[in-house]
Amino acid sequence: MESVPDSTGPRNWAGFARLFLGTVIGLLAGYLALAFVIDPYDSGRSTLFSAGAVRPQGPRTAAASRGRDPAFAGAVFGNSHIQLVEPARLTAATGIPFVQLSVPATGPGEQLTLLAWFLHHHPAPKAIVLAVDDYWCIADPALPNDKPFPFWLYSHKPLAYLRGLLRFSVAQEVVERAGWLLGPRRKRAAADGWWDYEPDYLRLGALDGERFRAARETPVPDAPDPGKAGPDFPAAARLGGALAALPPETAVVMVFPPVYAAGLPRPGTPRAQAEAACRAAMTEALRLHERSALVDARHERPASHEPDLFFDQTHYRHALARPLADEIAAAIDRLRKKP
Repeated sequence: MESVPDSTGPRNWAGFARLFLGTVIGLLAGYLALAFVIDPYDSGRSTLFSAGAVRPQGPRTAAASRGRDPAFAGAVFGNSHIQLVEPARLTAATGIPFVQLSVPATGPGEQLTLLAWFLHHHPAPKAIVLAVDDYWCIADPALPNDKPFPFWLYSHKPLAYLRGLLRFSVAQEVVERAGWLLGPRRKRAAADGWWDYEPDYLRLGALDGERFRAARETPVPDAPDPGKAGPDFPAAARLGGALAALPPETAVVMVFPPVYAAGLPRPGTPRAQAEAACRAAMTEALRLHERSALVDARHERPASHEPDLFFDQTHYRHALARPLADEIAAAIDRLRKKP
């Protein structure tokens, strides 16, 4: 009896493996090409479907579009401790179109990345506003981030960007943006990036309720937070390098954001000494750019003792944010008049 050839031999399995691998590579390449063209966060790497508007999304990714928008000549950087400063108010006072690029729960590593992104697309900005808080006082030179942040999105290395596109969450955004582009009525986020958090906080309860009162009134310890005692503050060195590379005509305002009285260290304590050393390092970095100024809203002020102005020790209300914006605008005007 004649034997039947074994169709499942090594050659057939090898052929199947090659076909499978080729299919996977083809699908992967096809997805990357589609994702690159769709440009899910409108980073400008592909402008084929650039809509000239920001799709509603979180500020961590929306900054990719806002930070390259040529309509803006000034930008605000920081976290939620500065995000209530309204860019339109700065624009009205200075004549400089401002964008808010602050991102909640970020520190110096993320904020310097966003500054680099903005400067890449705006080599000669008219003004930079940078809020420096105690997150900048970390001693770790890696400037680690507590919350996830898409550094790949702001990388100038093509391979880093392509690797970032391979994330499942990004693939979902590719679909979302495609649907948004094809939709008849596109919802648009604020072009200037302002995010008013006051209504969100007010929905959590009364300002004089236990929740907010405990967050405001609990004194900070006398010892500095771990990793923030100094004497080295590597974020200051990184900041100094970034500021030194700015055009001399760019006005730079560093802001120490407001803090409620209970959140300020008691004089003479190790915490106060560590904070003073950190502030000195940051102001020294600021001096590397000649056309610069400091707006210090962190020190003791009458407003620091007004509980109605604060939700907690570092998040304040419009009644404090508006005069702070005016103080920043006045500093910018003085700098621009400087010979």
